[in-house]
Amino acid sequence: MATTTGHTLKAFDEDLDQLRATLAEMGGLAEAAISAAMQALVRGDIEAAGHVVESDRRIDALETEAERQAVQIIALRAPMADDLREVVAALKIAGVIERIGDYAKNIAKRVRAVEDAPELKPLSLLPSMASIASEMVRTALDAFAARDSARAASVCERDRALDDFYNSIFRTLLTFMMEDPHNITAATHLLFIAKNLERIGDHATNIAEMVYFAATGTHLGDREKGADPYQAVR
Repeated sequence: MATTTGHTLKAFDEDLDQLRATLAEMGGLAEAAISAAMQALVRGDIEAAGHVVESDRRIDALETEAERQAVQIIALRAPMADDLREVVAALKIAGVIERIGDYAKNIAKRVRAVEDAPELKPLSLLPSMASIASEMVRTALDAFAARDSARAASVCERDRALDDFYNSIFRTLLTFMMEDPHNITAATHLLFIAKNLERIGDHATNIAEMVYFAATGTHLGDREKGADPYQAVR
């Protein structure tokens, strides 16, 4: 530890607890945004989608606050070793959560575009994909709060399943587009939504990798990702 007195140690722990609480609030809002965006999509609820877009401002504000807290801890407490890794990880994680919130916002923005579109089977599959992505975010942040390297590693293992889900939806949507040109617009929007969910999973995995390093001082091995079918058809 960088601290040498009981008073300073207590102050450092309090500052770190505040930073953890800020990240926990950010993570909770990001998870809620993913869920709300998917509910709005399935129901065609434009008003609910608008609330998701508006709520992203709170996540942005919390990111700024987390950055301030992390920089203050580094400047005033001069943490070392494990403590420094945790603070630096928290600083990076705040930015990643903000991007997850942006992906949820992007999903909500597409609700209006598919409101009157023909019913496509992948629309019923996307909530299941979103559930996996949300679970990954929640588990990664729980691992950070508990400094649990094993739980962090489990998030990385789930990423391949999410990639496979995305690839399946991609191929299904491509089939709909080829069978009926009238499906192209709606299917394209749904494809972007699926891609947003896949990217949320990637970011959850990035958080997990940061948590693993903060807890152990070592990096997880490179993870194998499923091939992106979009790249194959470009």
